[in-house]
Amino acid sequence: MSDIAETTVHEAYAFACMRCGHGWEQAYEIEHHVDASQHAYVVYKADGERVPSPLSTPTCANCGGHVVRIMRAGRVSTVQQLLRDRNPTQAPAGPLPAEEPREEPVAATAVPASGHHWHFSDLLHPFRK
Repeated sequence: MSDIAETTVHEAYAFACMRCGHGWEQAYEIEHHVDASQHAYVVYKADGERVPSPLSTPTCANCGGHVVRIMRAGRVSTVQQLLRDRNPTQAPAGPLPAEEPREEPVAATAVPASGHHWHFSDLLHPFRK
């Protein structure tokens, strides 16, 4: 029984984990085959190794979560590049305008002094049972 590769397609996808916020991209070689019984099947390869279909049950490499959003390629790398290009340690040019200190009301839901870093999953927490 020999497999005949009919076509190989190259596609890339961007992924974002809805549990931990981790984002990544992966390129795939998608081989379309027909077996000896004339049944079509598809083989996905990433970095030269056979992998399961990224469209069936993607798994986050960071937290192991399975609630993963699949997007077109370039979405994650564009955001990562923007974050790399941004330099938060650089002071803005020119002097800052002087402002009078104001008393701001403190809400009952104020962020703790430790500075909590929010993730998308934090926003979903009230909906979980």
